[in-house]
Amino acid sequence: MSAYNTVKKSMNQFFYNKVFIIAEAGVNHNGCVETAKKLIDVAAESGADAVKFQTFKAENLLTEIAPKADYQLIMTKPDETQFSMIKKLELSQEMHRLLIQYCKTKNILFLSSPFDHDSVELLHHLDIPIFKIPSGEITNLPLLRQIGKIGKPVIVSTGMATIKEIQDALTILKNSGLSYSQIAILHCNTNYPATFEEVNLTAMNSMAKTFPEVFMGYSDHTAGIEIPIAAVAMGAQIIEKHFTLSKTMEGPDHQASLEPDELESMIKAIRNVEKALGNGIKKPGDKEKKNIPIVRKSIVAASTIHKGDFFDETNITVKRPGTGLSPMLWDDVIGQQSNKYFQKDELISL
Repeated sequence: MSAYNTVKKSMNQFFYNKVFIIAEAGVNHNGCVETAKKLIDVAAESGADAVKFQTFKAENLLTEIAPKADYQLIMTKPDETQFSMIKKLELSQEMHRLLIQYCKTKNILFLSSPFDHDSVELLHHLDIPIFKIPSGEITNLPLLRQIGKIGKPVIVSTGMATIKEIQDALTILKNSGLSYSQIAILHCNTNYPATFEEVNLTAMNSMAKTFPEVFMGYSDHTAGIEIPIAAVAMGAQIIEKHFTLSKTMEGPDHQASLEPDELESMIKAIRNVEKALGNGIKKPGDKEKKNIPIVRKSIVAASTIHKGDFFDETNITVKRPGTGLSPMLWDDVIGQQSNKYFQKDELISL
């Protein structure tokens, strides 16, 4: 079954007992459908579960005098306003349709983050299976309420947010009709790129304890792949990571995004970590059991022991193999009388 045709009632439907990995294409398509398709190819070939873009109308998103973020100042032309930069990166309704259809052929979910009312309506009309709320919209009550009323699963990035602001957003979504089983929240630091010192990854655990009813994940803005892997080891159920065709491309987000080989390496590492996490039950594995008699030890004769001798610390010791009496029975053996003759290194029996 195509991943795109899964039931759309709960976030549970998208996990398949594994971490849900979102390859964040964002605006790295530079307004070009063919570039966007190449990004979809990379995401699908790398093993991501979803590829995510951004849906907005510049006129609805920001004023013409809105300043750029620091990283945007570095990565774009100094005389270009944020408005003109954003305007070039819009995806039209027809472009959305083409990309959604292309994702179906690649068996990967198409997702997009809406930034305004019209964009929410467009994505709802296009039957997007999950709504992803970006960090900047977590305090946008009208947008949260609009998305909540639609009733589809929602993933909320929490960059820049306090616990109180996260709680307020969850309350709005729940009061709008969503259940907690339909909501996931992602720890995030919105500096782009974020330094390791800024990540504060243990905050994800704090969020998980504060909001145990919702799914927990991590949206990464660091330059490498280490932190998403660490987040999975710490229990993240969702990982989101920006990627690009090339860091050298023109645009605000390319330089801090992963290139295709890096994205593939990250996803492979995450899948390996998933396997290593196991079920949490501490017991010997099936293949490990054969090592028990080889590497554990038994109580053996340290010297010749005659029938009638008493076992003491001078005539018994502990050596491999582990096929005899366990050394955990040492205190029980000491002081007992031997009922037979033992050669040196022979396994002791009672």
